[in-house]
Amino acid sequence: MITISETAHEQILALREKEGHSEAHGLRVSVKGGGCSGLMYHLEFDSAEQPGDQVIEDKGIKIFVPMKSLLYLIGTELDYTGGLKGQGFHFANPNASRTCACGESFSV
Repeated sequence: MITISETAHEQILALREKEGHSEAHGLRVSVKGGGCSGLMYHLEFDSAEQPGDQVIEDKGIKIFVPMKSLLYLIGTELDYTGGLKGQGFHFANPNASRTCACGESFSV
């Protein structure tokens, strides 16, 4: 369903520790309306599954995905780039037919 690259995995662990979250906290990945292409990715730490969530685990990280977002994210890999241009988390989403220049929004 959704996978995490090794680079993203390392960054998630570092951020989780920096923000004081326990190992029980997973990553909530969702899609919301907005951005210049119509849909935006949203990431946050969460400690519990919500009703209607699909729970996936990759590299020891729980990933909570609301059902409304699941169809947009099937096959997506979450990656992290630490370079001077575009530093941050990036989504390699095979369902996206178009993305904006900044890579933060997409359309299907």
